[in-house]
Amino acid sequence: MSISKGGQSKFVQVLHELEHAQKPGVGVPAYTRWINRRAARAFAAGAVASGLGPNTVSLLSACSSLVGLVLLVLLPASWGTGIATACFLALGYIMDSADGQVARVTGTGSPAGEWLDHVIDAVRTPALHLAVFTGFQRWFELDTALYFLPLAFALLAIGHFMSQILAEQLTRQHTLRAGSPDVKVHPQDQTLKSNLWSVLILPIDTGVMCWVFVFWGSPVAFIACYVFLFVFGLVFAGISAHRKYRQLGALAK
Repeated sequence: MSISKGGQSKFVQVLHELEHAQKPGVGVPAYTRWINRRAARAFAAGAVASGLGPNTVSLLSACSSLVGLVLLVLLPASWGTGIATACFLALGYIMDSADGQVARVTGTGSPAGEWLDHVIDAVRTPALHLAVFTGFQRWFELDTALYFLPLAFALLAIGHFMSQILAEQLTRQHTLRAGSPDVKVHPQDQTLKSNLWSVLILPIDTGVMCWVFVFWGSPVAFIACYVFLFVFGLVFAGISAHRKYRQLGALAK
């Protein structure tokens, strides 16, 4: 992004606005909460100063992630390939958080833009694991069962993604129909408990999944991390799905 002198003052102005218009951090994993969102604020301010709209940022996010996945599939497994892949995926994740911030600060959010963002996420989520599956087939020598782990991870990831999106939409629709007040978070939950929870659920953080590819040059290290993230994600998704089902069931009473 190229920013003129006038754009630099715009950058500072927008960055200041974004710092005072952030989503709550309650329940958000640590990397996303304290690293990715901050980086996204800077990118969003630069995007606004450069005249980029939220949909453009969403498409740039998709392109960055795509480059990372193509590298993973086409280049032999190595430390260099892994680091490059991780950087492109992490950059894509920053922009994925920035598009919504651009929409909010410019007032250009729209149902079409939200739809585009969710569609990109719905494709990118399983595509990452399908790229790992292809990489395993091409570059790794593994036991047969491990070759298919990425397919299971893809199903888990997209299932959990849809569970979250649908629960949010169904809760929002019920709230609008019933005219119920928004749920308020107790101040205590926004401090120590919230911070501790953000750290505890770090293994489900999208940012962690991006950076785990720095170990792509060592099959043993990567597989160990990948298996751990899968098992943790499976347990978390099961608990989360049970909780959401109960919460949505309670709305009908």
